[in-house]
Amino acid sequence: MKTALSVAEVQRLLDTVPFSSEFHFDVEELGDGEATLAVPYQVRHQRPGGILSGQVYMCAADVAMWVAILTRLGIEDRSVTSSLQTAFLGSAREEKIRCRARVLKLGRRLIYGLAECSGADGRLLTHHAITYARPA
Repeated sequence: MKTALSVAEVQRLLDTVPFSSEFHFDVEELGDGEATLAVPYQVRHQRPGGILSGQVYMCAADVAMWVAILTRLGIEDRSVTSSLQTAFLGSAREEKIRCRARVLKLGRRLIYGLAECSGADGRLLTHHAITYARPA
């Protein structure tokens, strides 16, 4: 099942939801069970040593997966994250990153997906396995 969501509609949602608005995500692409977000560099998300904090990658992956699910179930869907497993493969420094998520299986109770964040030059920075629970 696919719903017709516009980039502008999803962008408005991300800009108004408190848990995502502070990151200033930009919706770049939407597909059937897929979403790509850009995450601008913000000095406040820099950790000691000058690299991007891990929480930024994890939040980007979680939000990208949420948006990917919305492309299938609609903007009013209330599914929530039940697990997120992250592998940190590289680090970003003072650069925009991108996070792409895709739904692997949309079940009646659980939704499984993958997300990956990459640097400005395309190098893979993180890999995430994500499970969402659908409301009863």
